[in-house]
Amino acid sequence: MVKTISKASRQLIQRLWRKWHDISLPLVAIIICLPLIVVVASFFIGLGGEEQRATLSHLFQNVIGEYVWHSLILLVGVGLMVMLMGVTAAWLTTACEFPGVRWLRWALLLPLAMPAYITAYTYSGMLSFEGPVQNALRALTGWGLGDYTFPEIRSLTGAVLVMGFVLFPYVYLVTRAAFIEQSRAAIEAGRTLGLGPWQSFYRIALPMARPAIATGVTLALMETLADYGTVHFYGVTTFTTGIFRTWYGMGDQVGALQLASLLLSAVVVLMLVERISRKQSRYHHAGRNNQATRPMKLQGVKAFLAFSACFLPVLFGFLLPALQLLSWSADRLDVWGDAAFWGLVRNSLVLAALAAFITVTIALWLCYGKRVASKRRQTKRTRITQASVSFASLGYAIPGVVIAVGVMVPLSWLDNRIIGFSESVFGLNPGLIFSGTIVALLFAYTVRFLSISIQTVESGLTQISHAMDESGRILGLKSREVLTRIHFPLLRTSLITAGILVFVDVLKELPATLVLRPFNFNTLAVRAYEMAGDERLADAGPAAIMIVLAGLIPVILLSRAMNRRQHLHNEEGRIVEPKPSDLRFGEPSPGKIYEPL
Repeated sequence: MVKTISKASRQLIQRLWRKWHDISLPLVAIIICLPLIVVVASFFIGLGGEEQRATLSHLFQNVIGEYVWHSLILLVGVGLMVMLMGVTAAWLTTACEFPGVRWLRWALLLPLAMPAYITAYTYSGMLSFEGPVQNALRALTGWGLGDYTFPEIRSLTGAVLVMGFVLFPYVYLVTRAAFIEQSRAAIEAGRTLGLGPWQSFYRIALPMARPAIATGVTLALMETLADYGTVHFYGVTTFTTGIFRTWYGMGDQVGALQLASLLLSAVVVLMLVERISRKQSRYHHAGRNNQATRPMKLQGVKAFLAFSACFLPVLFGFLLPALQLLSWSADRLDVWGDAAFWGLVRNSLVLAALAAFITVTIALWLCYGKRVASKRRQTKRTRITQASVSFASLGYAIPGVVIAVGVMVPLSWLDNRIIGFSESVFGLNPGLIFSGTIVALLFAYTVRFLSISIQTVESGLTQISHAMDESGRILGLKSREVLTRIHFPLLRTSLITAGILVFVDVLKELPATLVLRPFNFNTLAVRAYEMAGDERLADAGPAAIMIVLAGLIPVILLSRAMNRRQHLHNEEGRIVEPKPSDLRFGEPSPGKIYEPL
């Protein structure tokens, strides 16, 4: 009798666990998407009635036109810059051999380590009247104040240039991967028809890489729309600066939500463009005969021009800003011994570590649930589970300021309900529990960067055969035990990689941190922003250099991912080391292509 009850209890617990598992995935996805739902709903639901319509009318009559115009100029300018530099560098480092090409292949990734707002601060300091460039100019010419005119970097044009030099690696990375995959047969077919090397590039290689180029440009443009530090410091009015101004300057929550919804719609359009371009990415040939085109050896003037075209983006996108930051940090050696500075480092590291742990844990739960659901028959429940993971991945494409506004509204509402209940029942005011603490920050970081963890963990899970799951089940392991005893050890590298990527992105995140941080709680990104806003650029150096050093971590990971293509798959699918004859463009034929997040 006892054994029968015990068996029935276990079956009941297993049934309840299975139902909770099926419900928890959509529930988590809804919670993650809640800020986006709030922002979208604000445009259609009358949160303020007549007041809302008046606010929206004021925005359209006075500021929306300026925001749209400046945002369009930024998108067009940055898009042209990143496409020109990224495609040129990708083709030259892939199809040509010239002195310095080997280290340029990874050096062209270095600007990814430099956040756009930090690059903006460094160029403002270098090109200002007191900066080294104008000081050297006056020393050489003997000019004084008023004797010459110098271009103003703190302008719309300056913002375009800064973001173009920082964001072009997005295009370089995906386009170079596409060029590497292109078949020798297609290129040599054009050569037999009388096309020269550069004609083959324009008429064959470039059209075949067009979807990859569109994807890279779209990623760069989404980062452009999400930027706040650069455009605010350079005095350029865009949607992100308008949201801050409306929320904090005018105290208008409804207006900020309206602007956030408009910005969100622009991001959705870019996401659709990226999705369409990815679906069309079926130009390359697969198979063992997909050999690569032999690189062209450049010498003399051609080699110099090729080296210059690849080196100048690295120089302006990383080397010059990094040298300026090092100079400022050397002039502020006392900061490195300041306990307050290391308090900022501690705050930043703790926030980043907590956010990385939370996002990786949720991503593992969602991805494993999707894997378990995929083994069932295609039922409505299975489709809901798979859709939940997709919806939870939307946050990375959404600007941090939009997510921050969407997080603040529901958490403030929840805090007010808790305070009202506590005062009416207990006569106590517990204060802000969610919206005024790091809980709001961690929630925003989770929404923003969960997609990174999901893509990395899901990529690791796809490398684990389903046969291993079945073997574990045959040995009597339950689903949780299969995850903890089989998958988790095999996923250790993917989990660490996902954690590092989220960790670094949280350190660099500025808009969400500015909106949601508790009182008297600063991070390295906020300190750099505040010092630059007070025109104390040299004082921003130590905090900025710490962020840049952390940003080098994903660049190293990217470089290692590109080097992993040094392995080839033979006909049995085993990995073998490449032979010199297998090298394509100075690299072996591709294995797994790294897809940027």
